[in-house]
Amino acid sequence: MKTEDIKTFGELKNSGYISKSIKDELRDNLRNRIKLGQAAFEGIHGFENTVIPELERAILSRHNINLLGLRGQAKTRLARKMVELLDEYIPYVTGSEINDDPFAPISRFATNLLEEKGDDTPISWLHRSERFSEKLATPDVTVADLIGDVDPIKAANLKLSYADDRVIHFGMIPRANRCIFVINELPDLQARIQVALFNILQEGDIQIRGFKLRMPLDMQFVFTANPEDYTNRGSIVTPLKDRIGSQILTHYPETIAVARHITTQESKLKKEQIDAVYVPSLASDLLEQISFEARDSEFVDSKSGVSARMSITAFENLMSTAERRALILGEEETTVRLSDFMGIIPAITGKVELVYEGEQEGAAIVAQHLMNDAIHTLFPGYFPEIEKLERNTEKSPYAKVLEWFFSETNFELYDDMTDEEYKAQLDSITPLDDLINTYQPEVVAEDRYFLKEFILWGLVEYNKLSKERVDQKLQFKDLYGSYISKL
Repeated sequence: MKTEDIKTFGELKNSGYISKSIKDELRDNLRNRIKLGQAAFEGIHGFENTVIPELERAILSRHNINLLGLRGQAKTRLARKMVELLDEYIPYVTGSEINDDPFAPISRFATNLLEEKGDDTPISWLHRSERFSEKLATPDVTVADLIGDVDPIKAANLKLSYADDRVIHFGMIPRANRCIFVINELPDLQARIQVALFNILQEGDIQIRGFKLRMPLDMQFVFTANPEDYTNRGSIVTPLKDRIGSQILTHYPETIAVARHITTQESKLKKEQIDAVYVPSLASDLLEQISFEARDSEFVDSKSGVSARMSITAFENLMSTAERRALILGEEETTVRLSDFMGIIPAITGKVELVYEGEQEGAAIVAQHLMNDAIHTLFPGYFPEIEKLERNTEKSPYAKVLEWFFSETNFELYDDMTDEEYKAQLDSITPLDDLINTYQPEVVAEDRYFLKEFILWGLVEYNKLSKERVDQKLQFKDLYGSYISKL
């Protein structure tokens, strides 16, 4: 018999359905996935050998879970993915506010209905997509919000006294019975509210305005917390921590390859953007390296963290910068340029918490520092390292490039150059082709011009050339040539 055909408790019993707790559901379905070699948390990258095994162990242990990590580390995403480990449908007593299991009713409504109608008790089905509840912990959250309160309007309508438990209005937690319930940013919850969770986690008792109700709620709790909150805004009270079975530490992507995968997966791009804008591989690496630099920067508060959302929004800005240029110039297709990275500054400034020194520099200047640091870090992976003091500059692989700039008075890259003009301008520096042919001979043709501009920015970072932003263009000059010519 199909699920939708079962309408009464009697039919449910005859179908052979076996009721399980939510923790057993999660455990059994996870066991099946592991046996079949299937991924339990698809779409989560970088946690395969760290967070996910710990989370799977916690689920197998039937624990409530605390995910502890800095912002933008996919904590809420992990909690939401747990829904996929639930049974597709579960039965509940029709009309129940708290999804009563007909085999183990806990509310007065369901108990009375089953006593009255027995096998004729109507049954409804709850899809797993509806079995996820989430609450952001803010200082204004009350016990009534989470657990419940006496409802005077209900008492008046039903003509009941306040001594009758039918006047109770259930809060979010009882209404999420047999569901996954997530409390985000747990330390932000006031201590007295955290205390109200003690018995729910351990014994299943809840108290509402003097009513002591023995309601063994069947729930999977997942809490998230940021280590910064432990000192800045509050803490998780010790008895509550003691009742949470597993605390799992999350982390940021450890490699650029993983970070790129996440950014590509999560960025919200339109098909016309993807079709019109080509992104060189080095551009993607550089974008991710900026986040890595931010997490180690002396200007950025490391305790606050740098969310993966920074790379995602920066990538969207980068694509939009190139797309906008193509639209203005009437071009159907274009390629991301290194100078387009100036367009991602708004995505960086809104995502990093600066320390005092960073505030003194200014958010936009710090963003440019991070881009420059990323270029400085990646450059030796593509071309020979540039020594600060070279004994024989004539033997330097960059000597001909520097000679070209010494003899040329000015080199400019305008923001509104067409692709043909941009390529022609870079082609005028003929020694760049020799460098690429020697050190990056396998580079694809589409990435070649980004690599040429990358060399120029790299020479600037290693103090071999100077770069200046003037109006809507970048000027590259020999570091000393202009000074000597004046003499």
